[in-house]
Amino acid sequence: MTDDAPELRASDADRERVAEVLRDAVAEGRLDMEEFEERLEATYKARTYGELAPITRDLPAAGVTPPSVSLLKEPEGDGSWARRIVGGEGSSAWAVAVMSGFQRKGRWTAPKRFNCFAFWGGGEIDLREADFADREVEINCIAIMGGMNVVVPPGVEVVVRGIGVMGGFDHSEAGVRGDPGAPRVIVTGFAFWGGVGVERKVTRAERLRLKEERRQEKLDRRAAAKELRSSFRDDMESAHREMLDGHHDLMRRRHEERRELHRERQEERRDRRDARREERDRRRHDE
Repeated sequence: MTDDAPELRASDADRERVAEVLRDAVAEGRLDMEEFEERLEATYKARTYGELAPITRDLPAAGVTPPSVSLLKEPEGDGSWARRIVGGEGSSAWAVAVMSGFQRKGRWTAPKRFNCFAFWGGGEIDLREADFADREVEINCIAIMGGMNVVVPPGVEVVVRGIGVMGGFDHSEAGVRGDPGAPRVIVTGFAFWGGVGVERKVTRAERLRLKEERRQEKLDRRAAAKELRSSFRDDMESAHREMLDGHHDLMRRRHEERRELHRERQEERRDRRDARREERDRRRHDE
């Protein structure tokens, strides 16, 4: 990297790489939400590599190696989904709620098959920040007089195959085309006097990013409108000055024309007086 690299302009992809490091840090407990929001805001405001680099300088990755944000342009990979399909057995394979509740959320690894049971209780399976053991995972839900909710991030394909008896499975997110390389989530099971819901939500960090983007777009629109108003005002002032200058020139020309006409009339009167005087003198001389 050359000495002037910190002065180079950062791209949206560079800022997004830093934001991804921050999201990992807050999920691992290295940053609290207040620090995360402050750093995320600074990330999306950064314009150069020099402004981006300090944001993650004190955030070590797993073990002792600090995460580095590359300041060199490199080919993009095939997206974030490939990094989230990690293989293995998964960090949790089942959950039970009997007159109680359970949650699987945050950074965890969803197995190829996750079994959950709720009786007079409820549960939440949140996959927004999860890794996946396989490109296709099955969430098997048994809800007896209880309920469960499966939360998936945008881009994931959802297939619902559950059966409900005096209950039901939510099919509202089924059939939505997934992103290339994204995992497929199959929701199966049985609901009796209960229900299994499926929701598609973005993470809190993504909401903050989108909020910052909308705020920046609003500021940009305001700046553009202000510049337009300023340009319009300058144009109007320039046109007004030109109109005043033109009016002054017109009045000056008319004044000069009146003075010239006044001089011509004075000369005509003087010529007529001289002619009458000469006529009187001639008549006196003849007499």
